[in-house]
Amino acid sequence: MKRLLALATLLAVPVWAGSIPEDTLEEIRDRLAPFGSSCLEGDEACGSVSAASPVVEAAVSQEPRSGQDVYDRFCFACHATAVAQAPLFQDAEQWAPRLEKGMDELLRTSNAGLGAMPPKGTCMDCSDVEMVSAIRYMSAAE
Repeated sequence: MKRLLALATLLAVPVWAGSIPEDTLEEIRDRLAPFGSSCLEGDEACGSVSAASPVVEAAVSQEPRSGQDVYDRFCFACHATAVAQAPLFQDAEQWAPRLEKGMDELLRTSNAGLGAMPPKGTCMDCSDVEMVSAIRYMSAAE
């Protein structure tokens, strides 16, 4: 009986999904308009939309953030207070064994996450250059 109900539900979804009144779709678009819009390539209703918009180009052409900028935004919460055994900011004694492993290994573990540290320390858009800068800044290895 459960399988029959699940199958009936799955078969009904396409019928329901196609039966949304057009004025409802317009109301939804109007409510979302203040927050932006999205267009698919070739969508005539959107006009000419370039894949490389000025906003995207500006983000791509930005200079890498400094180690201090990355630390101040993403790393300080744990490394300023040694949360979950994170090495303290610029504490040479705590950073020494980590630095002995080499920057490549520090970058690998920083990108993958280690212990309670999430991947990239939550800086998901950080490049490897930015991650290395942050590691050097935090460890005083500059």
